[in-house]
Amino acid sequence: MKIVTDCAADMPADELEKLGVTQAPLFIQFPEGEVNSADITADAFYDRLEAMRPQIPTTAMPSTGLFAELYRKVAQAGENILSIHISSGLSGTINAAREGGEQARPEADVNFWDSLTLSGGERFQVLAAAFASKAGWAMDAIKERMTKIREKTEVIYTLDTLEYLARGGRIGRVKAIAGALLNLKPIIRVDTDGKYSTVKTERTLGKSMTAIAEHLYEKYAQTPVWVTVLHGRFADKAEALKTELTQKLNVAKLEVMRISPVLGVHTGPGIVGAAVVPMELMSDLG
Repeated sequence: MKIVTDCAADMPADELEKLGVTQAPLFIQFPEGEVNSADITADAFYDRLEAMRPQIPTTAMPSTGLFAELYRKVAQAGENILSIHISSGLSGTINAAREGGEQARPEADVNFWDSLTLSGGERFQVLAAAFASKAGWAMDAIKERMTKIREKTEVIYTLDTLEYLARGGRIGRVKAIAGALLNLKPIIRVDTDGKYSTVKTERTLGKSMTAIAEHLYEKYAQTPVWVTVLHGRFADKAEALKTELTQKLNVAKLEVMRISPVLGVHTGPGIVGAAVVPMELMSDLG
């Protein structure tokens, strides 16, 4: 089995290569031209983002034709494909993937999976599929495990401003705290239907990070967990959140990663948060 995902899963290039996962591009559209999110470093992206204020770039998913071409290429290995994508509640990427998969038949046999999340949460599902596939699991067993991971994973973050979400039209159920409240620090999670919802708001980033840690403790208590701390260009805050989570949770594995530029379009550099999954759902996979 071959695994395909998109760059919203925030998987480093060396990890993709090691696991043999193919990444479909997502694009950032600047006034001077389009850039593959995987081809620009986070720092270079945030520099460009700052330079073009008050404008912001837009994002674009791959065309159905690009997906069809990608699937045909991957299928040359003679294996079926599992294509795992950013939540359908946040992006139309999986719809384009499905249409591309139809175009690629009969050369490619593609199964599609809506992660109902993004970033580190999507990555957990891709990792599980890749590990289980290498261990010889059948497709149905892999999907059953991915369903459990999808149900038990929490992706939650805070922002130093809602400016970028508001400009990009990605507020959704966060809109109630927009407008005059842009200076508040929202705690936003990906809900079970794959859309954003607001947990609460705080007046400082310190309080909002503490609220994230408390929310995660309420969900996981002393369950051993795998934690991925996520940030844009907020390394000091990421370290502070890492410390809080280590103190409150039963952390079995922890890493700090930066979100991909294509997600940073909608958050700006001032994002910090975490993706968390029970370790028992990952530890037996490899």
